[in-house]
Amino acid sequence: MARRYDCNDASDRATGLREAVSAVRRGELVVLPTDTVYGVGADAFTSEAVADLLAAKGRGRNMPTPVLIGSPNTLHGLVTDFSEQAWELVDAFWPGPLTLVARHQPSLQWDLGDTRGTVAIRMPLHPVAIELLTETGPMAVSSANLTGHRSPEDCDAAQEMLGDSISVYLDGGPTPGIVPSSIVDVTGDVPVLLRAGALDADELRKVVPDLEVAP
Repeated sequence: MARRYDCNDASDRATGLREAVSAVRRGELVVLPTDTVYGVGADAFTSEAVADLLAAKGRGRNMPTPVLIGSPNTLHGLVTDFSEQAWELVDAFWPGPLTLVARHQPSLQWDLGDTRGTVAIRMPLHPVAIELLTETGPMAVSSANLTGHRSPEDCDAAQEMLGDSISVYLDGGPTPGIVPSSIVDVTGDVPVLLRAGALDADELRKVVPDLEVAP
């Protein structure tokens, strides 16, 4: 039976975060608010939990799950060949709606789907998300919707779609909106904007002037 906690109530928030951390460590799924939409998350290093996440959404391995982290310092243990330009983007836009596609450390024992040696990684600008991620470490997180359905901007919509496949719902109230994060590929010599979302090319070029835009 799924449990739901009101994160706008201090006591309920503390209990909910504690329960969510325990659930993630047990390999279960949780729903959390972010600065874009609600996400469904699992321990990034528990392959069975990530598989359960994809199954709950009705999503295939050909659409790998992004990873959310609670601090830029966590990057040091997750990525390799991370350029100076990539760090400049982190310094300018994290926490916030910027996802970076980087090469992950080949030694990492995780299975996020068919990633071809890369990981899409982000630090969200939401206090509940950051507090959770600080305790759990990296989480595989995707929008908390069934594949093909609208991404949820409140906890009710997420719970209606995902139901009891989730152990803990953290209700942080409505999220700011459904504008997705922008995605920049930093695996090559020049950063490439794969998807313009909350940040457009002009904004990103203030930090990395040679940014290219994927066709």
